[in-house]
Amino acid sequence: MNDYRLYLFDFDYTLANSEAGILKCFHLALWGAGYPDVADDAIRRTIGLPMADAVQQIIKGTKEEARAFIEAYRPLADRYMTEGTVFFPRALETLRALKKRGAGIAIVSNKTGSRIQEKFDRDGARDCVDLIVGSDEGIAPKPAPDGLCHAIKRFGVPKDAALYTGDSTVDAAAAAHAGIDFAAVLTGATRADAFSIYPHVLLLDGVEGLLVR
Repeated sequence: MNDYRLYLFDFDYTLANSEAGILKCFHLALWGAGYPDVADDAIRRTIGLPMADAVQQIIKGTKEEARAFIEAYRPLADRYMTEGTVFFPRALETLRALKKRGAGIAIVSNKTGSRIQEKFDRDGARDCVDLIVGSDEGIAPKPAPDGLCHAIKRFGVPKDAALYTGDSTVDAAAAAHAGIDFAAVLTGATRADAFSIYPHVLLLDGVEGLLVR
């Protein structure tokens, strides 16, 4: 196993559980826009996708309809998302321990970066992360590798010194496209067997497993 100098992480279902906030915002937005409600599991399966893709899957609409839905969703997320998000029990401890080893820490997510930053700030954990690359950076969303490549370039490390950890096949595909190692965590809605077709160096119950490899 490489001695990684840069640890990259997805956010939703990897470091934190934002399910309560996402479900609330989707249900309220569907009701407000006059769409039929959908089951929680249908929404859970879209967590981690680019927002436009998630919305299209849920409303079964056009790209234009998805854009209108996102505009209605955004103020709800401003109100409810951060309060409906909790870090997994050992996530912050893990980030701090990896930083203590001298590693860089970055988050690359399809979630809005400013919202991720707000969560770290509210929990007094700004020290845990060096860089956040979110959907508001104007970078192509995962599974495109652009966000990962951007972070690696910012830290100036070779690709073989970076590890990306995520909970979904979207994350696994992004790491493969970027040409970096991937660690899968089973804290999300994706089953272990779904990762079998993607390169991965670790399959973990949670990010704290990185500390004992």
